[in-house]
Amino acid sequence: TSSTTAKSKHKCNKMKIWATTTLAAAAALAAIPTSYAFTHSLGVASRPSTATSTSASASQLAKQRAATSSSSSLASAPAGSDESFPSADTDLSDVGFVLLAGGTGSRMKASMPKQYLTLRGMPVLHHSLDLFLERLPAFARENGKSGPPMVVLVMDPKYQQEYQPIVNKYSGRLAFANPGEERQGSVENGLSKLVELAGDNCKYVAVHDSARPLVTIKEVCDVVSDAKEHGAAVLGVPCKATIKESEDGSMVLRTIPRARLWEVHTPQVIKIDTLQRGFAKVEAENLEVTDDVSIVEQLGEPVKLTLGEYTNLKITTPEDMNLAISILDERKMESVDLLDEAYGWEVDAPTK
Repeated sequence: TSSTTAKSKHKCNKMKIWATTTLAAAAALAAIPTSYAFTHSLGVASRPSTATSTSASASQLAKQRAATSSSSSLASAPAGSDESFPSADTDLSDVGFVLLAGGTGSRMKASMPKQYLTLRGMPVLHHSLDLFLERLPAFARENGKSGPPMVVLVMDPKYQQEYQPIVNKYSGRLAFANPGEERQGSVENGLSKLVELAGDNCKYVAVHDSARPLVTIKEVCDVVSDAKEHGAAVLGVPCKATIKESEDGSMVLRTIPRARLWEVHTPQVIKIDTLQRGFAKVEAENLEVTDDVSIVEQLGEPVKLTLGEYTNLKITTPEDMNLAISILDERKMESVDLLDEAYGWEVDAPTK
């Protein structure tokens, strides 16, 4: 039948993806511990931070954290869930998401970008896609609200063809943008695509690194709520480590007081017109910025620190993968295969 022919054709296409990516994955296996069970780079799968530090008084939010959760636990939620009482009042209907997936991941010592390596049965990138396209909208619906109207995936064009089925599945809610030479350019490209497609439907943008696959719905809701109150907000946690400054990379210049230092995570949520004004200022004055809210700081406008979780780690080294696997195992999260689902949807859609 025509349906059988279509399914066979798509199976062939998936086998081509498998064939072209398995060789790259095999090279990664040689450099990364076998306990990760990496099998391939993209999507044919079963379902200490390197973040920026910023100065602020941490005591008040640290006390709040101690009252609401235990930092000694790997997971931030009860078994079977990744959430710890997210706010049902958060309005996500005017928040667009820019998901950055254009990095090279050189510190992973792998032959492919870290966002395509397999983390507990699915590529690292898919954990964020599943959150923004499935779990976050489902949470909003359960509370009588609308989810995010648009997600922009900033991705190297050489991978976009293989992710096109996922974009097709979420047509009108997911779109590609090309990366820039640096993070700032990638964010600006993603923001431009978001404004182009969503228009006035989005008042805020949430920028997230795909290398942070463990962020929770609660964290997203908290940082969005703070951004709507203050204009810009960023997830972060008080620094645990002692930080020393050096001028030459050899000798200690001084020890920076830890009580005022925060490790900054993502998402970082900013009012869109504020970020646009910030980009104009940065370009006009050739300013150097290291993250998204740094652009807001250049405008002299406030940025709220939203207390996040230490589990929202960034996958940067092979050791980070072991910790991420432990966190996901403790959360008992169900796996999802977005690429398989996308292919199935594409085949069956015409007959539905």
